Amino acid sequence: MIPASFDYHRPRSLDEAIAILASHGDDIRIVAGGHSLIPMMKLRLAQPGHLVDLQDLGELRGIDAGSTIVIGAMTTQHALITSAALAATVPLLRETSLQIADPQVRYCGTLGGNVANGDPGNDMPAAMLALNASYRVKGKAGERDIPARDFYQGAYATSLGEGEILTSVRIPAPADGHGYAYEKQKRKIGDYATAAAAVVLTLSGGKCNSAAIALTNVADTPLLATEAAVALIGTSLDDTAIAEAARRAQAIAKPSSDGRGPADFRAHVAGVMVKRAIARAGERAA
Repeated sequence: MIPASFDYHRPRSLDEAIAILASHGDDIRIVAGGHSLIPMMKLRLAQPGHLVDLQDLGELRGIDAGSTIVIGAMTTQHALITSAALAATVPLLRETSLQIADPQVRYCGTLGGNVANGDPGNDMPAAMLALNASYRVKGKAGERDIPARDFYQGAYATSLGEGEILTSVRIPAPADGHGYAYEKQKRKIGDYATAAAAVVLTLSGGKCNSAAIALTNVADTPLLATEAAVALIGTSLDDTAIAEAARRAQAIAKPSSDGRGPADFRAHVAGVMVKRAIARAGERAA
């Protein structure tokens, strides 16, 4: 289909983009890579009167891998995959990026677009929850940081305010030697997950002393499985502990029945993904 008519804006600076957003209220949308918004516009599920294209904002690109890892919102998935600095500090990002869509999409799709539009099927939000990331946003009133764990409110609903733009993602550098994994079950290459799980954990003396588990596409938002992570603390990640963590994660999954399968099947798959992710993260930590 063909989108409804709209006015196209291509600002040359972040301040110009914010000014354009402020002048058009809620009748305007931001496009980064375009892989989420443009299909919705073609289906007439989104019909903005104005579109702001951020492609010329080089100030929103780049990776700084210090004690806090800062990634510009317009940094592409391909750039995440090929960054040696990220591979050394937060390899979960590369692993997750490699499971997003296909290479053609990853050359254009951006980190900011993946985390900001509130699509429960997107992969990066769960990774951000597991990594305890925060999102820096800027609007007419200035800048603020929003924890990723507080950002998602419902399907395509976030705490991003009117006229605000997500400018960067900030991640506390994980501990040296941490374990990580992103396990995703999907029908075919490029598809959304039937269910997926992100895990980040650390071991000390053969025991788990920290853990975070998050789920993709089994609710209206990405889910932080807090109680599932608690089930791992103090254990050697034995089969009993992993099974209990998976059970607790599966209990909070509330997927809908769709083309990926009935709801109970998708919840079951979520538990399987958690088991696999914990096991692989544990191997990496060891």
